[in-house]
Amino acid sequence: MDPTQIVEVYVRVTGGEVGAASSLAPKIGPLGLSPKKIGEDIAKETAKDWKGLRVTVKLTVQNRQAKVSVVPSAAALVIKALKEPERDRKKVKNIKHGGNISLDDVIEIAKIMRPRSMAKELTGSVKEILGTCVSVGCTVDGKNPKDLQDEIADGTVGQQISLGFSST
Repeated sequence: MDPTQIVEVYVRVTGGEVGAASSLAPKIGPLGLSPKKIGEDIAKETAKDWKGLRVTVKLTVQNRQAKVSVVPSAAALVIKALKEPERDRKKVKNIKHGGNISLDDVIEIAKIMRPRSMAKELTGSVKEILGTCVSVGCTVDGKNPKDLQDEIADGTVGQQISLGFSST
């Protein structure tokens, strides 16, 4: 293997927990890395901000050194914005994420997700995040996210999103 070659590996993990080395081994074993050590690095990196949430982690491997970076999904960002208390994944099952977040939170999440969004403009990205809010089961400013999507489509809320926010 070429030591200057950069390899990116994406792994879905629960934040703050050392995943099973057996699940990491097929992905990073051929790169000459220790699955146990990488699992501990991932747990350390995700422990502070993403504890208990399922997030995607990007491992950038070069010269048998792995750099860990979190690639948050829209759902993980929405659940994080709800500011729910941390739960033990093994004890508490089938969680319903009831709660309320502000439209400003949704716009901030849309800005973070913008590079991976398929929408042309920020309003489209906001609508994508509102769709995620529907699937998570939370409300936005006390309203059903579907109603807010309709208001954005009508143009009644669009000015609030575009004012002061650039689409880049």
